[in-house]
Amino acid sequence: MSTPAAILILVADATLNLTVDRVVAAAGLQVVRATDPSNRRAWTGAAAVLLDAAAARRCAGQGLPRRARVLLVSGSAPEPAAWEAAVAVGAARVLTVPAQEAELMAVLAEAAEAAHDGGARGAVVAVMSGRGGGGASVFAVALARTAADSLLVDGDPWGGGLDLVLGSETEQGLRWPDLAVAGGRLTYPALRDALPQRHGVSVLSGSRVLSGERPSDDIDPLPLGAVLDAGSRGGVTVVCDVARRPAPATDTALAAADLVVLVTPADVRSCAAAAATGRWVASANPNTGVLVRGPAPGGLRPVDVARIVGLPLLASMRPQPGIEQQLERGGLRVPRRSPLAVAARTVLAVLQTKPSGAEAEAAA
Repeated sequence: MSTPAAILILVADATLNLTVDRVVAAAGLQVVRATDPSNRRAWTGAAAVLLDAAAARRCAGQGLPRRARVLLVSGSAPEPAAWEAAVAVGAARVLTVPAQEAELMAVLAEAAEAAHDGGARGAVVAVMSGRGGGGASVFAVALARTAADSLLVDGDPWGGGLDLVLGSETEQGLRWPDLAVAGGRLTYPALRDALPQRHGVSVLSGSRVLSGERPSDDIDPLPLGAVLDAGSRGGVTVVCDVARRPAPATDTALAAADLVVLVTPADVRSCAAAAATGRWVASANPNTGVLVRGPAPGGLRPVDVARIVGLPLLASMRPQPGIEQQLERGGLRVPRRSPLAVAARTVLAVLQTKPSGAEAEAAA
């Protein structure tokens, strides 16, 4: 779906840039130059990040998440301030070039291999409710079940559990409290084989508190980012149910998403809540649209809801009969002609038109 990730270079010195250019060209990687990352996605989506001490201090001040393959480069022996900046930003190495060109080349060659190892990346979709109980979890499950191959990620520890919606709560497999991420990177085949599966969907959910399992109160953004990235590199559609509240994990999911779906019931109070939610969500990811869920007790049309919320209309759906009983007995069913399935296919079709992170950076 997307082109290979580029190297993000945040280096001001022209002479140092010439040396870096030579090494990057030899590694066969594309380059994006900037003074600072344009957003969190530009930072997390790059194959590697090369920066100088000044850029490292600025990035650390922005609170960008820790990630692999961040290198601080210098044209001379680094001073103590450079080492402090490297620690603050989470740089893996501090390299002096051209003296350590060979080491820089080795890291970039590994980045080039990682950028190409997954072929076409799968799309990442973040689903959020415009108001509490707006139906995001149900639609996230419907979306995952409708996609050809998918990874369903529970990013809302206060939502009751996607496994209950999917009907996989009794399936054996890894859940959030069991997940340990070493080095910030996961391989999707290993992750998929460890997760519970139901209806062809691999799902990572929270613990079953009611069954006496160890609870998971919050989700660490670093493992969440690694899971989303692993699924995308694995070429599957990644669907993440996102908590309707600002939090580090929410920021990570929104930054990683190719598309954010805000699910909004078609009534006035829901529209008012969704308008407030939509403002901060769209500021984090401009590829955000609204899914309008019926019924409309006051006669609001989907276009009216989208206008009030202030987001593009992705799809609308009428109520799905019998859904409450399904959720109580075995999990959600998504017949092909059901309202949920039709809306999910519409959103997946919209998703195909969205630019990848690398393409968006290039266009900018």
